[in-house]
Amino acid sequence: MPANTDPIYTRKPDNQWVTIPGGTAANTAVDGTGTVFTAYAADATNGSFLQRLRVKAAAVSAATVLRVFLNNGGSNATPENNVLIDEIALPAITGSNTSSVQVFDVTLNLGLTPGHKINVCLATSVTGPVNITGIGGCY
Repeated sequence: MPANTDPIYTRKPDNQWVTIPGGTAANTAVDGTGTVFTAYAADATNGSFLQRLRVKAAAVSAATVLRVFLNNGGSNATPENNVLIDEIALPAITGSNTSSVQVFDVTLNLGLTPGHKINVCLATSVTGPVNITGIGGCY
């Protein structure tokens, strides 16, 4: 039973993140299979609310597409367990000590059932790491 019910608010903040390492092989699959990274996993008891993903390259990076999948908690190797819910083009980035690297937000505003998760992948290989932070809360 959720902690708050009418209206339902999250019980506590829950921010999770993943870094896709530079040199990770490209994943051209659009069905959520292949090499994916879990950016956010819902609370196992009451589920979660995911407001957005914040995406930031940590260094030099080639242009690519970030794909965002909702997974039902099953193996991502089974296409029926995944659905592509968003994708965003990330431009080539050159980080420096004199200018900031652009940040991208993927707005989701999505209630997640217990056990569900958000997986991400890059459509092309990049040289530097890409950080993805899930900003949400647990019910």
